[in-house]
Amino acid sequence: MTQTPSPDSTHVTYHRVFADAQGGSHFDTVTIEQRLAAGAPPAPPFYVSADAPASRYRFYSFEPGWFGDLHPAPARQFLALLSGEAEVETTDGEVRRLVPGDLVLLDDTTGKGHRTRNIGDGYLTFFVVPAPAT
Repeated sequence: MTQTPSPDSTHVTYHRVFADAQGGSHFDTVTIEQRLAAGAPPAPPFYVSADAPASRYRFYSFEPGWFGDLHPAPARQFLALLSGEAEVETTDGEVRRLVPGDLVLLDDTTGKGHRTRNIGDGYLTFFVVPAPAT
C-alpha cells in the first residue's frame, strides 16, 4: 500500500482487479483521498477517508506452491497481504507482485477471473474484508 502525504490531505492507493463486459480481467490502481480530522479526541488529528460498508472479515492462507488458475472472485472483497508473496495475473496478461502491506480489491466476480500464485517459500496469508458494491 502506498501513501502520499500532502499539506491538507493524504492518499491511499490500492490495486483493483475487475472484469470487463467481455469477461476479461484487468488491473486498475485506485487512489482514495483522506483528510485531516479529529477522529479520536483527545488524540491529535490524523488522516481519515470516507466510510465504506463492511460487516465481517476472514483470513485466507495458502500453502507454499499454491496456484489458483483462472477463477472469478467469490465475492467483491478487499485483501490485505499479511505475509508471503503473491503474483496475481489478469486475462490481459498483466502480472502484479504483491508483498506484505499491499492491498487489493477483487472486483472481478464475473467473467474469467484472475490467476493467483503463492511465489514465496512459506504460507501466503491475507486479511479479507467483503466489500459490497455501493
